[in-house]
Amino acid sequence: MHRRQGSHGSPTQTGKTMASTTPIDMPPAPPAPPERPGLPKSTGRAGDKIFLGLSRGSGILLLVIMASIAVFLTYRSVIAISENEGNFLTTFDWNPAGDPPVFGIAVLLFGTVVSSIIAMLIAVPIAVGIALFISHYAPRKLAAPIAYVVDLLAAVPSIVYGIWGALVLVPYLEGLNLWLDQFFGWTYIFEKTEVGVARSLFTVGILLAIMILPIVTSVSREVFLQVPKMNEEAALALGATRWEVIRLSVLPFGRSGIISASMLGLGRALGETMAVATVLSPSFLISLHLLNPGGGTFAQNIAAKFGEADAFGRDALIASGLVLFVLTLLVNGAARLIIARRKEYSGANA
Repeated sequence: MHRRQGSHGSPTQTGKTMASTTPIDMPPAPPAPPERPGLPKSTGRAGDKIFLGLSRGSGILLLVIMASIAVFLTYRSVIAISENEGNFLTTFDWNPAGDPPVFGIAVLLFGTVVSSIIAMLIAVPIAVGIALFISHYAPRKLAAPIAYVVDLLAAVPSIVYGIWGALVLVPYLEGLNLWLDQFFGWTYIFEKTEVGVARSLFTVGILLAIMILPIVTSVSREVFLQVPKMNEEAALALGATRWEVIRLSVLPFGRSGIISASMLGLGRALGETMAVATVLSPSFLISLHLLNPGGGTFAQNIAAKFGEADAFGRDALIASGLVLFVLTLLVNGAARLIIARRKEYSGANA
């Protein structure tokens, strides 16, 4: 009897062993949501498949359209360049109707790049400052009207900007040109060597800066508003000033957004037509004196000469359009590479 009790253990030990091997009661699973009447079970999956097909088809259609444009421009460009007696890249003249035809894009490429650089140098810092003021400095009652006015400026047609530039901006810039020539003429760039109205690449750059300012400001403002509040509050809790919060939290987070906004503005500056054609006095001369009248851009040249060109002349203009097309693709590709290298600032890891 004693051995049997000893072999089986005491009642207390047996109870403990039983308690330790008893499974823990799990809470009951929540009931399944009731099915909506009148809808089959596969409605969600069918909708996902339809949306996936539409999205994929839209992407493929976009690629097809881009490829079709590239093929069309290349085909017509080859026809014109094959009969060109001048060097297409280095010739300053544009005379496709001559005998023999001679035309080149040297002046157009120079004017397009220089005017776009001037526009970006002026517009991007001002746009970022306005976006920061709207998102982090201005009171809410003041920020909303300013943001509305900025968005409204982006919807103004380019021809309106062109008329305003020709009637208002050009006359008022003559005094600025004289001031720049007097105090900064030693830089050679701002030396004015020809007498004439301010219909120069510098004027075009200022007008383009005004036109792309709303685009860069709107996109940058939306990016700055997406900064996590925890980052800003943590910086404030550590004793940072408002500018230190912007410099350490807001600007690093929105760096890729600023680059994207700048590239959007640059795309409009490169392809702007009517405003540039209204303000600029075209000439096929390259001069580093940016205050002298003259110069030309791809879009301005196409708009000015397309109506009077014959079939071969239109092919020559299409060839210049192909260069502008490739230039825009290169700019956008470079922007994508810059953003991809700075993924840590894009907000994806926030």
